[in-house]
Amino acid sequence: MQSPQHAADALNVISCPPEQRREALLQLAAAHDPAQQTALGAAINAMTDQPNAQWDGLLIGRAGTRLVGAIWVQALPLNMAQLWLPDAQGEHRNALIEAARAWVMDQRRTLCHVEISPDATRTRAQLLAHGMKPLVSLHCLKSATDNRLPGKAPAASLRWAPWEALTPAQQHDLLAAVEHESLDCCVLREILSVEDLLAGFYQQDALAPAHWYALWVDDSPTPVGVLLLAPRHEINRWELMLMGVVPEWRRQGLGQHIINHALALAEQAGAEELLLSVDHDNTPAFDLYSRAGFSEYARQQVLAWRG
Repeated sequence: MQSPQHAADALNVISCPPEQRREALLQLAAAHDPAQQTALGAAINAMTDQPNAQWDGLLIGRAGTRLVGAIWVQALPLNMAQLWLPDAQGEHRNALIEAARAWVMDQRRTLCHVEISPDATRTRAQLLAHGMKPLVSLHCLKSATDNRLPGKAPAASLRWAPWEALTPAQQHDLLAAVEHESLDCCVLREILSVEDLLAGFYQQDALAPAHWYALWVDDSPTPVGVLLLAPRHEINRWELMLMGVVPEWRRQGLGQHIINHALALAEQAGAEELLLSVDHDNTPAFDLYSRAGFSEYARQQVLAWRG
């Protein structure tokens, strides 16, 4: 009889052939963290019409001709990637993770990230053992869209403009200013350029930039704030992907106006709740959201390989 160690050694990890893709994805979806199955399903659906070459990051483990595990490095814009993990209890998981790491390095992906829950201690240990580094810990928050943050109306005259009303240079400069000295995802901002961040937001929102806005104050020659929203129609929710104010206009009550505007837009569209994520270390933002009626429904840790 073949020993378990010998059987594990016989595992062959390869890029998934097109004829086994459906089986591999079904196995991956069945094994995946239930809290992320909706996101995984959306990622798979977004790839439906992509050519076979775009699926090279879908790796399978075979023992003989039998498929025994799958892992997916999903290619994202600007040479980024996201990792979708196999069953935490699978005996071949380490081999699949190591094969995914080798694929990311061979492809020279700038960044490949994965999201896990804080209580997934075994998964975290495995990923660290395979060279991943922690990026950020996130509070996942939600609020009913009829909530509003109480307070005085801003003294300045405010107006919103569609994102597309900005020139590409204005878009770049606004995001760069909003990100300057922000307490959100500091490590990630050191790695990614403004172009990388913007491409990531587009990738997350199929309707972008239909619900993206720039905030102007009085006769300011440049915008002073940003609000990027994404409808999640499959769950009747909206997501706040990014909000922020340029440094010279911070601590003047504009954050309250932005969050109330986001809630109002989501409510007008019929969404029941507004979702967002905030860096564990960004206490001022967390306090603002809490005052606006947001409550925590989950926590996530983000780890990554830097290729």
